[in-house]
Amino acid sequence: MIDNILENYRDYLVEDGYSDLTPQGNPSTATDYSKRVKRIVKRENISITQLSNNIDFYIEDYGPKGNNSEYGKKSNNAYISALKQFKKFLNNKNDWAKSSC
Repeated sequence: MIDNILENYRDYLVEDGYSDLTPQGNPSTATDYSKRVKRIVKRENISITQLSNNIDFYIEDYGPKGNNSEYGKKSNNAYISALKQFKKFLNNKNDWAKSSC
């Protein structure tokens, strides 16, 4: 389940203008953010559903004043940025689900 959600997240990022691969063929932002969200799930020992349902808590926790702010700042804030984009993905996904009812 986590891999399907993260693959959809990566695809969403690509559609939103983030690159999937560098010109040299290496993983870029979309792939990196997907992997960082997966690392947070493992680090927190939670499911992707728990992360999704509590995304605001984790954004705060990994944000500048949170308990995990040092981890969130790693790699030029890539972890907190990945979480914020994941929230946008979840909101977009929810909006799409509502509009197709």
